[in-house]
Amino acid sequence: MTFSIIARCTRTGQFGMAVSSSSPAVASRCAFARAGVGVVATQNITDPSLGPKGLELMAHGASAELCLQTLVEQTPYAAYRQLSVIDCQGQTAQWSGTATLGLHAMAKHINIACAGNMLANVSVPQIMLDAFLQSDETQELGQRLLIALKAGLAGGGEAGPVYSAGLVVVADQSWPLTDLRVDWDDAPIEKLQQIWDVWSCQMHDYTQRALAPAYSPSYGVPGDNG
Repeated sequence: MTFSIIARCTRTGQFGMAVSSSSPAVASRCAFARAGVGVVATQNITDPSLGPKGLELMAHGASAELCLQTLVEQTPYAAYRQLSVIDCQGQTAQWSGTATLGLHAMAKHINIACAGNMLANVSVPQIMLDAFLQSDETQELGQRLLIALKAGLAGGGEAGPVYSAGLVVVADQSWPLTDLRVDWDDAPIEKLQQIWDVWSCQMHDYTQRALAPAYSPSYGVPGDNG
């Protein structure tokens, strides 16, 4: 039902995830990241509680491998879960339980982990990983994640059509730098790219508005005289 990529940007230290699924509102259940800590993807027959639990483990010093091991050992239905984890050092760990749905596969590298279930073919995660590695490292992490997600779709994606997609990136603050979602659409990844194209030009301005509002750019909307 889902294919995803999580990554750490070595240039900025940002963490992020891009994900798409035939199910609605996939990112609300599957994508979890915390600045300076790491990122957790929880999917398949999803248990959203594993995302915050994993981040809390890593915030207290657990490596990606220890985080994953602990989640699997402490989860009563681990056989149904598919997990990917990256820690603050860029180390990666993954799990696909024996009850993972359909064709499923995973691929990982330092700073990157991709996974999918109910796939059109088992090469999709590796296709996404390769696309990320081949993307321009000077680009924003969000764009690189979208490049990989689109490559996964072009490489087969899910066995059936996808209807939702999401992109989450954390940088230096307690809130996400980017949290974009398409919860139901016939072309969710294309729509997500369109939203990103608008948001990416402004996202750092919104952080500045929070931290230094007197020096932040104007909103550029009717009634704003700043």
